[in-house]
Amino acid sequence: MLTDTHGRTATDLRVSLTDRCNLRCTYCMPAEGLRWLPKPELLTDDEIVRMVSIAVTELGVTEVRFTGGEPLLRPGLVGIVERCAALGPRPRLSLTTNGIGLARTAKALRTAGLDRVNVSLDTLDPEVFRTLTRRDRHHDVLAGLAAARAAGLTPVKVNTVLMRGVNDGEAAGLLGLCLQEGYEQRFIEQMPLDAQHGWQRTDMVTAAEILERLAARFTLTPETPAERGSAPAERWLVDGGPGRVGVIASVTRPFCRTCDRTRLTADGQVRDCLFAREESDLRAVLRAGATDREIADRWRTAMRGKKAGSGLDDPAFLQPQRPMSAIGG
Repeated sequence: MLTDTHGRTATDLRVSLTDRCNLRCTYCMPAEGLRWLPKPELLTDDEIVRMVSIAVTELGVTEVRFTGGEPLLRPGLVGIVERCAALGPRPRLSLTTNGIGLARTAKALRTAGLDRVNVSLDTLDPEVFRTLTRRDRHHDVLAGLAAARAAGLTPVKVNTVLMRGVNDGEAAGLLGLCLQEGYEQRFIEQMPLDAQHGWQRTDMVTAAEILERLAARFTLTPETPAERGSAPAERWLVDGGPGRVGVIASVTRPFCRTCDRTRLTADGQVRDCLFAREESDLRAVLRAGATDREIADRWRTAMRGKKAGSGLDDPAFLQPQRPMSAIGG
């Protein structure tokens, strides 16, 4: 098992399939984009499947989330999902995506074995979307959401980052859409993971503010801590249910003590925390001919030293050198 010195066990693996993205969201990267990882540095499809297999069969991982960058840009995605779904014991498989391209791939991904998706949508206004993402693709995201629901990739979760003075007045409207369409809304506090390192705590819309704005329109009933488990989102029943809304308050209400995640970047580096500044290179030992057991042992060592918390409240906190697009969510 992937157990650290604070008694936590990682059973949830986040696998970044690429650092590339077809949007240029202002809170993630500059308008000109970033320098992408060279293809030889990326794990191949076979290497990704092998790493997932080691995590599942040797290390007790039960959930695998494919991320990016934008994972739908990975040419071999459907095949990777199909091969991972064939592992025993079968892990639960999910995908975090911006939704562009999901309309044409949702059915194939479901057939391959994907269980569900999280889709990023920060606004109901196409013009605000164009400003935020620097792309005119709002309609594609909405189509992707509908296609995911139709394909059975449920529950379809909608991830939203609210930004002060940009889309912070849309919380209730976005939740209303999700209730109407049968999606599950997740609001996420903006985190210091932008490539520009321009994040400011004062610009962040906090969980408390989000809940205050939602409560002006909806009746929110909190779930119990037992119902939450190790999930990052605090959840509330909306107007008595069955609809729910979640808030991931990584900055103001960190959930580090129950964290059960381990992360593998697209170039084969293990990260024990989203905000870590250190990585452990598994690609090098894999390509040097290491056995599955040797790779598993290296992975256990990497996770053993996981810190008690993210350090966001430490005045000496420094952002990771990699942005979110290169880490994977």
